[in-house]
Order: sequence, then structure tokens, then C-alpha cells
Amino acid sequence: MPLALLALAVGAFGIGTTEFVSMGLLPQVAEAFGVSIPLAGWIITAYAIGVVVGAPTLTALTHARPRRQVLLGLMVLFTVGHAATALAPTFATLVGARFLTGLAHGAFFGASAVVARALAPAGKEGRALSLVFAGLTVANVVGVPLGTWVGQQAGWRVTYALVGLIGVGTLVAVAALVPDVRVGTGSLRTELAAFGRGQVWLTLLVTVIGFGGLFTVLSYVSPLLTEVSGLSESSVSWVLVLFGLGATAGNLLGGRLSDWSVQNTLVMGMAGLVVVYAALFALASSPVAAAAGVFAFAFVAFSMSAAIQTRGIVAAGGGASMASAAMQAAFNTGNALGALLGGAVIDAGFGYASPALVAVGLSVVGLGVLALATHADSTGRAPLDPAVAAVPAQRRRTAAKRTEDAGA
Repeated sequence: MPLALLALAVGAFGIGTTEFVSMGLLPQVAEAFGVSIPLAGWIITAYAIGVVVGAPTLTALTHARPRRQVLLGLMVLFTVGHAATALAPTFATLVGARFLTGLAHGAFFGASAVVARALAPAGKEGRALSLVFAGLTVANVVGVPLGTWVGQQAGWRVTYALVGLIGVGTLVAVAALVPDVRVGTGSLRTELAAFGRGQVWLTLLVTVIGFGGLFTVLSYVSPLLTEVSGLSESSVSWVLVLFGLGATAGNLLGGRLSDWSVQNTLVMGMAGLVVVYAALFALASSPVAAAAGVFAFAFVAFSMSAAIQTRGIVAAGGGASMASAAMQAAFNTGNALGALLGGAVIDAGFGYASPALVAVGLSVVGLGVLALATHADSTGRAPLDPAVAAVPAQRRRTAAKRTEDAGA
């Protein structure tokens, strides 16, 4: 694979670190500004809103620019956002800085996905995507635990400043390693036309609902492990390392699975999540089973990351850049949906294991949406690939009709 993918993976590592490290720094942020921990949680919400806003907006504004220039510009924005975060004098300024930083997230992954597929050898596009997204999963193994520890020892501002340095490193790597490839982005009208295709919206819906279960459990995994499984607080960080290892291993396997079959990878993955979440709910009182469950749902969920991204790009046709960025917005919408639903069942008194049952329901619904999308493709009502005029069944019917006409 081209070394350019390494540069993109470094950027993904920085983005993955900053997205999840805030969860471990909330107590320090709350104490620094004299606010409650729930209020400090707005730095997470602001970042997610930035992703949802920035993904389509910045992609639309930069659609005509070479992808290398776009990637460099987004990393400049990412770095500036971290400088503003580390130096924020007030809590309101900090929230604004996190929103600013989040703007670069979705557009960077969208542009990276398109570049990775363009640079990959034929038949290895899924593996190329998985290598880029490996930076995101490795961040959960190394960046997030290390960043949390640094924040606890030296202060949360130091953590964000160090992540900003990762942005600087990414700038250097992209400038040195990413070629100025042409990816055929087309006009803005072509990019936006992708959202007139039913399969694009169905893929986004699968992402929001199906992957929302991941965040339903992950958002409340700490109280699940301490209150239900009986683990000590010091042990939780090691279980979260298991989550990162599972995500990394699943992501790397998922690239090969995606090259084998996007459809089968998604079906097996969604069905597998139903089983894993149900087992986690049933066995949550066992520390060993709970830890194994955290590894398992990370492994299965991230084994679908390349496949779902590939499905979105194929469905979008010429509007791949916008659709790729929209996929990141969909992931973060699933993040917000999962956290909301998981918190609702806990507040209703169903216990800290109950989000796993909600995740079962979301995975089942996601599998149902995927089945609907597959049926629409197979009948020709909404072909997945807009470059294909008809699905095989339609071609057979058309060929038979032509034979009949010729005979007549």
C-alpha cells in the first residue's frame, strides 16, 4: 500500500484521540472552570455538532480543490482548534474551540476515504480504507489512555496541546507523502445529486441506527463495569484498552472482508452484534464475561467500518466526497442517538446493563434497514451502483424480451 496511507492514518490517530479523550478529562475541565460534570459534557456535544455541521459544509466548499490541498487545510483547522482549546480562558470559549475543532473531523475522513480508494491497487480498496481508519482505532489503544493520564498528571490543557502537535505532524506527513492525485470529484451539483439516490440515504440510516448501538453501550460502559460487573475503577481503563484492541483487530480484518463482499460483511456484522449485545446483557455480572463482551462488540462493530464506508461511496457514484463526509456525520449522529437512548433507560430505572438491550434493538432495526436496501437494489427500484443501469435479474428479463421481439 502507498506510504500516503500512513500520513492519513496519522491524522486519523489525532482525530480519534481528541474525539474520545475528552470523556476522561471531564472532571479536570469541570474543576478548572467551576462547572458541573454534566455541564462540562458540552465540550463533547460541541465537538459532535462540529462534525455534523462541518462534514457536508466544508466538503461542499472544497469540492473543486485537489484533495491534497483540502487535507492540508483541514489539518490547519484541526491544529488551530487545539491551540484555541489549550489556551481557552473561559468555559464558553472552550466549548467554541471544541466546535471549531470538530468541523475538520468529518471532512478529513471523507477526503481521506476517497484518496485511499484512488491510491489503492485494484481489489484492495477495502484494505486501504481499513489502514486509514486503523489510526482511529489505535487511538483508543494508545492515544486516549495516554492522553487521559497526561491530563490527570499535568493538566487537561497539556493533553490538547499535545494532540495539536499530532496535527502538525500530520501536516508534514501529508505534504511529504500524499500525491496530488485526481479523484474525479466533479461539480458541486454532481456531488449534491448523490443525495437524490435512495441507497445513499438507506446507507446513512444503517449507519445511524445500526452503529448507534455501539455508542449506546460505550457511553455507559464505565458504570456497567463498576456497578454491575464489580470491577474496580482502576480496572476500567484496562478494559477500555481491550475495546481499542478489539476495534483495531476488527478494523483490519474488516478491510479484507469488505474486499471479499460488502453485503455479506454487513449482514454478518449486524447479526453478530445482536448476539454479542444480548450475551453482554445476560452475563454482565461476570467481570470476565463483561470484559470479553467489550472486546467482542468493538471487534464486530469495527469489522464493518470499511464495508459501510464502501457501500456509501458506491451508492453515491460521482458524489463520493460528499457522501463520504456525510457518513462521518451519520456516525456522530449515531453517537448522540445511542447516548440519549442509553441514558433514558438508565434514568427510567432499568439499570446500567439495560443499554445493551437497547443496542440489541438498534442492531435488529439496522439489519432490517439493510434488508430493505438490499431488496430495493435487487428489484431495481433503487440500484446500489448508479453506474449499473439494471440489476442482473433485469438484464435477464431485458434479454428475454429482446429475444422474443427478434423472434416476432
